[in-house]
Amino acid sequence: MRSRYSAYALGKTEYIIATTHPDSPHYGKDMAAWRADIDAFSQNTRFVGLEILAADNTTVTFHARLMAGKDDVSFREHSVFARDGGRWKYLKGMQF
Repeated sequence: MRSRYSAYALGKTEYIIATTHPDSPHYGKDMAAWRADIDAFSQNTRFVGLEILAADNTTVTFHARLMAGKDDVSFREHSVFARDGGRWKYLKGMQF
């Protein structure tokens, strides 16, 4: 999770794509549009901090602190990861 948060903060779009499971509802079917969405999010968001609240073999619960302009868009999420091609990839998440 830390590596994906850092990738968003640094605008590493290809890393986000490479670490998203193909069965994820977030996986873009239109790659050009998905890349543009990730780029826009990374460029328009200030990444303030990440706190890992819990983790086990397949899940990570975290609090991401983010700002979009003057708006606090922070959130907490329980993320699920699944193996794909020998690597752990982001499958889905539930914000709370």
